Amino acid sequence: MPQTAQPLYQQIKDYLLKEIQDGRWKEGEVIPSENALARQFGASRMTVNRAVRELTAESVLKRIQGSGTYVAPRKYQATLVAIKNIADEVRGRGHRHSSKLLRLERGEARDAHIMQFEVEPGHLLFHSIIVHFDNQVPIQYEDRWVNAKVAPGYMDLDFSVSTPNEYLMRVAPLQGVKYSIEAVNAPSEIARYLAVPEDEACLVLYRTTYALDQVASVATMWYPGSRYQFEGRI
Repeated sequence: MPQTAQPLYQQIKDYLLKEIQDGRWKEGEVIPSENALARQFGASRMTVNRAVRELTAESVLKRIQGSGTYVAPRKYQATLVAIKNIADEVRGRGHRHSSKLLRLERGEARDAHIMQFEVEPGHLLFHSIIVHFDNQVPIQYEDRWVNAKVAPGYMDLDFSVSTPNEYLMRVAPLQGVKYSIEAVNAPSEIARYLAVPEDEACLVLYRTTYALDQVASVATMWYPGSRYQFEGRI
């Protein structure tokens, strides 16, 4: 039985990976533009963008607005085996978890969110920003977008009682996850909410979760580098 051909975006992604692995493009070097790749493969710009976007999320490529897309420096990676609920982490230490809801709003899928959620323009999304505390010390700034089709009751959630993670795991059991971690100096607003200096590096977890055969949520979570570490066990 003949195998089904790979999607074109995956072929482009594999090509870029092979060129990097073979040393044609080295760390810090610019790769061909999306328009050039689209002409080379006879693909749409959106198809090429998906391949480049996924490699960027995997820290293989790095985009610099107004400049181009470059081969990213290699980063040491650690595996997070379990998807942890921040409230359970805090309680597991015998401490008290609390949170502060900074923003809760409805929005429509635009630009990057169309590709992140793989939905049509205008698809309904929910957006929340929450700061989580361990014994009143801020340890996580959570910026999350949620697929309204997967979690229609998200806007009615009492965030002082349940975290987004707890709710989503209840209404849409996890099917898969994609994530990356890097160290970044927090923007001034985030640094202020995490009570850290602006020049202090934070650990940033970018996480996409899948449920009900679709993207359920896309979250960016900032942790103070001086007060947090990731760990896993196999």
